[in-house]
Amino acid sequence: MKPESGLAKFLRFFGILFMSLTAAFTVLGGVGTSCAALFPTKWDSMAPLAPYQWLYILYVLVTTAIGVLGIRAVVMLAKGKKGAYKAALIALVLGVVVGIIHILTSRALRGSSMPVDGIVYITVLTLVIFLIFRIPAIWQGVDYTKAPRKEGKKSGGAAAIVVGVLCLTIQFFMAPTHTWGGVNYSDAFHVTMTLTGIALLLTGAGLLAGNWISIKVALRKTKLAH
Repeated sequence: MKPESGLAKFLRFFGILFMSLTAAFTVLGGVGTSCAALFPTKWDSMAPLAPYQWLYILYVLVTTAIGVLGIRAVVMLAKGKKGAYKAALIALVLGVVVGIIHILTSRALRGSSMPVDGIVYITVLTLVIFLIFRIPAIWQGVDYTKAPRKEGKKSGGAAAIVVGVLCLTIQFFMAPTHTWGGVNYSDAFHVTMTLTGIALLLTGAGLLAGNWISIKVALRKTKLAH
């Protein structure tokens, strides 16, 4: 498989997309845990966590930090920087380890661990994808450091749009696990999430538009040269 082949380009994009979703879910999961960490006695289902409030505050900080590492890895992958793959693996492995510990803790203390389970599942899936990428026959084409420079804009733009849509809609599909007393607490940061989602959509659209324009300009120059 050659780095410039269609399959290699698709796999690189596929990896960036899943890494972006994983990083976004991890950050949102870390921030979302703040409800249980700061106000455990506000809900009967969270009351058993009160004696371990310090631990859940730690989960908020560590999980959010891992999500930020994931975002950094996405940017590095999109730019084809050296060490990007390693950065992605570190973020994913940390996410799986901390996530499993979080799941076991919550199940032991309150009998449930949702929605942490979902975040761990997608992290494991993304980790498997990146480990498969490392198979020699696949890696010689997927290697992000060998990707065409302009490819990063396209992949990064598409990933930004997907994560932007996630930010704008997460309050709807997280409602079943975050509604207590008729209040949907997954929508607690409505303004922030809306602004972030819109910013990501605009950024993604800008990157895709810039990539399209650069391709058109390059094709025009080629035609003029002939």
